[in-house]
Amino acid sequence: MKNITRTVWILSLVSLFTDTASEMLYPIMPIYLKSIGFSIVLIGILEGIAEATAGLSKGYFGKWSDNSGKRVPFVQVGYLLSSLSRPMMALFVFPVWIFFARTLDRFGKGIRTAARDAILSDEATQATKASVFGFHRSMDTLGAVLGPSLALLYLYFYPEDYVTLFYIAFIPGLFAIFASLLIKERKNIEPKQRVKTSYLDFIRYWKTSPIIYKKLVFGLLLFALFNSSDVFLLLKAKQAGLSDTMVIGVYIFYNLIYAAFAYPLGIIADKLGLKNMFAFGLLIFSIVYFGMGLGTELWIIVVLFFLYGLFSAATEGISKAWISNVTDKKDTATAIGTYASFQSICTMLASSIAGLIWFQFGANVTFVLTGFVSLCLVIYFLKLK
Repeated sequence: MKNITRTVWILSLVSLFTDTASEMLYPIMPIYLKSIGFSIVLIGILEGIAEATAGLSKGYFGKWSDNSGKRVPFVQVGYLLSSLSRPMMALFVFPVWIFFARTLDRFGKGIRTAARDAILSDEATQATKASVFGFHRSMDTLGAVLGPSLALLYLYFYPEDYVTLFYIAFIPGLFAIFASLLIKERKNIEPKQRVKTSYLDFIRYWKTSPIIYKKLVFGLLLFALFNSSDVFLLLKAKQAGLSDTMVIGVYIFYNLIYAAFAYPLGIIADKLGLKNMFAFGLLIFSIVYFGMGLGTELWIIVVLFFLYGLFSAATEGISKAWISNVTDKKDTATAIGTYASFQSICTMLASSIAGLIWFQFGANVTFVLTGFVSLCLVIYFLKLK
């Protein structure tokens, strides 16, 4: 733990509190929206707009952070907006207000993400990047274990009391806001004088970025195009005969494995190489998707969700650590934000593509095809210098 600085600890706690709040609402969000009159189509439009807002703003605010030479204000404002949005969704049920509150939450995520990851990168050396990012992912994902567990516990005693749950979620959000105020700015990058940040500046960065960055991000985006929403895995678990409670249970179990292994695998990645660990994670992903396509027994589903947790632990933090290692320090937030923006677009397309293949050819074809593509990408990443 000697590589985990005070700033990394604070950022990790902020993420823990924030994810606890957001994941507390994740399982009940569609149910709540339907209860106040939202149709399935309207829910889909709401989530699409919200995620697009988060994704496309990451590149812009990442570039702005690099141009200004500041990180902390973006982090603090981003977490503040996300925390305030949760009780707002319970105050009024007008569709326009719900759209505003939900989009505000994702906008906050877009503001903070690249700057936060740049701070994590600055707090590490090239030899400790994976362990630092891995520790942050462990703490962040622990919130994804605590949040749904607290929500299930509350709804067990107070069934269908969704509105109160939104107010309760504001409590860990407040902890996140106060903790973010403890982060101190490191003056290790000079502001770019008289440089205005336009909304598409991060796209221009792609043209001038290092070749290795382009090759790495190309592979990551190709994978994102086939890495559809976790909802499809949960639907497959439901299709295999799991009850609603068991489906939520395996989702919590997956996050628990993810949280437990992200930091240890980050330490191993620093020793064996980020590329090797990421390729290992993709190999695990292939096994999971081949298994989901071919197996339906309960014990197989549980094992596959365990492996899926290992995949996330071996890739999520590693990919950002890898990007920060192949780009100039002054462009860290821009590089990560640019990738995150493009990734969000690919992720939206991935779920649409997976849904279409599922509808036309069935679940098994969807999972086997994804497994095959990811297996090919293992070779691609291993060949990167």
